Amino acid sequence: MDAKCSFGHAAQGTKKLIYFKDLHTKAIELGPNRGSSAYGPPPMSDFPLTKEQRVKRIRDYIDKMPSLSTTVTKVLEVCNQPNTAPNDLNKVISLDPVLTGQVLKLINSAYYSLPNHITSLTRAIIMLGINTVKNLALSTAILGSFNQEESFQTLSMDQFWTHSISVGVTAKTLAGRMGIPVAMREEYFVAGLLHDLGKIPLNNCLATEYIQAMELSSLDQSPLRNAETMVLGFDHGVVGKMIAEKWQLSANITESLYFHHEPSNATQDNRMLAAVVALANTYANLFDFGSAGDPYPEGPIIAFLLKALGLTWNDMTALRHTVTAEIEKAQIFLRISKEAQQPS
Repeated sequence: MDAKCSFGHAAQGTKKLIYFKDLHTKAIELGPNRGSSAYGPPPMSDFPLTKEQRVKRIRDYIDKMPSLSTTVTKVLEVCNQPNTAPNDLNKVISLDPVLTGQVLKLINSAYYSLPNHITSLTRAIIMLGINTVKNLALSTAILGSFNQEESFQTLSMDQFWTHSISVGVTAKTLAGRMGIPVAMREEYFVAGLLHDLGKIPLNNCLATEYIQAMELSSLDQSPLRNAETMVLGFDHGVVGKMIAEKWQLSANITESLYFHHEPSNATQDNRMLAAVVALANTYANLFDFGSAGDPYPEGPIIAFLLKALGLTWNDMTALRHTVTAEIEKAQIFLRISKEAQQPS
């Protein structure tokens, strides 16, 4: 396993050098403490910020983010009730033509590869299950909030979402390999898809400092979260938790955003989900499926995660062709979120 990890790093050496030079150029372009926020003006002071000022800036950014739509909020509420029937969910979603169209488009895409074209929302809910349709609605809503160039000052939007989709697909594939019930596997996809949301506010309204963190990570060949803590005083997991709390996401998704680098700190009920997302994230980083600025995962955690989940490194390497094919199918999530932003 160690040999494979070393090979993963060595093979990326040239690209990392180019990546570092690009970061340096970007830092010069932005200037000290610069970075315009989609939800607020750029900072006016060139003096270094205190940790408290950084936290406040992030908190202000998140407070100004749009809430999830009334329909999506109602979908989550209905699905959290123990006796929800497909028709209950159909009544909520069908009131929103845009969301109805998005769900049907996703269901009929190659991502699900259903044998027959589905035109009835109720039929779709029955076939895929309430939990899956709930997660479809949640995923498209959140992607729609962040799938915009202005949200990305230092990270590449396309590379970020490719990485996020890769982690979601890998987490879902691992869930299948581990025997997780089919009805629960979409939860693993969503948790993986959203795991790095906390990086978006950081790269947006603390742009120059975030470049410094990425440069430090690149120079030390160390995990980005360590550099974030050194430069900013906190990491993207903390910010991800803040976003989840604003949107009142479920405890399992919230903890996967917060603890995907420290799954042992998650509560017992949510520890497996956080651990699978952590392993999927490490896998995506090692094999260069997109990039969220973190090409140097923590080596020791790989052995810990594999043992905890009852997997081997051979299990992980065997996933590559499957994951690559599933990533292509899952691009439909990004396409649908972009279509929703186009003027009608």
